[in-house]
Amino acid sequence: MHPDHTAPASTRPPAPSRGGRRLRNILVTLALGATMFAVGAVMLTPGGNTAPGPAGRDQPNEATRGSIEALQARVVRLPKDPGGWAALGMAYVQQARTTADPATYDRAEKALRTSLSVQGEDNTDAETAMGALAAARHDFPTALRWARKATTSGPYSSSAYGVLADAHTQLGHYDEADEAVQRMTDLRPDAASLARASYAFELKGDTVRARALMLRSLTAAATPADKAFAHSVLAGLDLQDANPREALARTQNALRTAPTDSALLETRARAYLALGDTTKAATDYRAAIAIAPLPHYLLGLGELEQALGHRERAAENYDLLRAQDRIREAAGEPADTDAILFEADHGNPRRAMTLAEETLRNRPFVAVHDAYAWALHRAGRDAEALVQADKALAQGTRSALFRYHRGVIHHALGEPEAARRDLTEALREPGFHPLHADAARELLQRIDTTP
Repeated sequence: MHPDHTAPASTRPPAPSRGGRRLRNILVTLALGATMFAVGAVMLTPGGNTAPGPAGRDQPNEATRGSIEALQARVVRLPKDPGGWAALGMAYVQQARTTADPATYDRAEKALRTSLSVQGEDNTDAETAMGALAAARHDFPTALRWARKATTSGPYSSSAYGVLADAHTQLGHYDEADEAVQRMTDLRPDAASLARASYAFELKGDTVRARALMLRSLTAAATPADKAFAHSVLAGLDLQDANPREALARTQNALRTAPTDSALLETRARAYLALGDTTKAATDYRAAIAIAPLPHYLLGLGELEQALGHRERAAENYDLLRAQDRIREAAGEPADTDAILFEADHGNPRRAMTLAEETLRNRPFVAVHDAYAWALHRAGRDAEALVQADKALAQGTRSALFRYHRGVIHHALGEPEAARRDLTEALREPGFHPLHADAARELLQRIDTTP
């Protein structure tokens, strides 16, 4: 999402990040030139000057298919056009993210390799797209290498700096990520760069600045996909701030103009869950999965069905997750945090540990530290788990799930006061998880009633 933080949890807030001071320049830029941010469409291909937002924002399926068809026709007409092949490759990356079909990544790589065969040097578009492809496959060291190559050949390409920022973030190079975001924003302060700046502050727990920057990103957004992305992030911040009604209102309004946006549907599902309307939450999860069967949607619905006592329905979603994991494993790709947490809670905790250790080698990101902490706890290795849980929270990230995990680990280690602090903080977002929110309340009650 850092320097290692292996000491026991403390009530003191983390020291300010040097990157946080550097990113204040972005806020100065906002104050001096707010009118600049409404210019220009945010392109989701490397031919433009921006890239998708850090959360993997994708165009609706229909728009992606239309883009691919047009680009396929273009490369037939102009087979020696490196930009056309690069744009087609990036469109395939977007399609794969939306459909969760890893085979599409192979088509993306083929198109990008063709672009590079036509123009092997100074091909910034293809180099940027290769970085985005590697990031989509969770191969962040490779993403970093391509991003560095792209920023060398195209030092004024904001999209190249966006991929550089994403790679540094997932590799735990938070100061370097901040520098890349600052450069991206300096080059073009548009929806994509402002979204990444927002994300940088969110990772540090500064949700006030994160919200301000995402509102700027919304103002600058020039496509329905970018507007939907901004609304889903803002609604997520509402949920973090324990304002589920605001999150619900925002997602409902946004879905009127983007009814097939899976991220908005999933965020509205979480808003309904926080408000106790499990029927509507399940309906929205199913709708999101029908559009894009992404692992965190399947896990969210499966755990909601489990919480409701619908074991067969939960098992259906879990079976799909296992099938996706087999495909990932066959492709030789590292596990994401959803797979690790699923294995820890619903499979074999020791396998979850192995998956986390493999992923952490090339992705020392806060969410991976958290997933590893939980796998270690579930395997009964709580002292090691606490080290990882502290690393997950070392940047100051506000995450109810991270806090819950660390609170449970503290309790297992016989540290009730530390457990109480973390569980209380987690429950500031009362509907943060269909299973763990109730478990947090029960554990907190036990702590409070134990002499």
